[in-house]
Amino acid sequence: MKIVVGISGASGAIYGIKTLEVLHQLGIESHVVISNAAEKTIQHETSYTIDQVQQLATQLYSQEDIGAAISSGSFKVDGMIVAPCSIKTLSAIANSYNDELITRAADVQLKERRKLVLMVRETPLNLSHLRHMTLITEMGGVILPPVPSFYHKPKDLDDIVSQSVGKALDQFGIDAKLFDRWKGMN
Repeated sequence: MKIVVGISGASGAIYGIKTLEVLHQLGIESHVVISNAAEKTIQHETSYTIDQVQQLATQLYSQEDIGAAISSGSFKVDGMIVAPCSIKTLSAIANSYNDELITRAADVQLKERRKLVLMVRETPLNLSHLRHMTLITEMGGVILPPVPSFYHKPKDLDDIVSQSVGKALDQFGIDAKLFDRWKGMN
């Protein structure tokens, strides 16, 4: 299995990092793009260094490398996760504005009818945000905001992050066993 992972500059860089950690632990090939803004967010929001995050990738690409393997539909992958997905990135993907590698790779997933999961990070949402999410959904993408559930009784931030990442990986048929699944109220 091969998954493309884009980490945009939205708050919530830990979602992308956790995704990479899990894919790495499971031995799943990851093709990774970290935006310049994401590098700043990682440094501001987490205790990870950029080098530590990059080392989790099977293959790392520069955001400016518009000719990278993942920019072509002929490079076979199982899909892509953008975690977190900024509104800028959402808007660019929804409008096929492919001036950077994250948005180009996402556009490739849509045109090839492969799985695209966007962990959109923004609140509250305005009408433009919602319309862009609708466009992505109509094109076959999955909008998966990292909205925590609490039925699994999270004990810390990692439990909350893990549940959202687990839900995103579920979209690819990957059960990483990151959270207790709902079994009913009894």
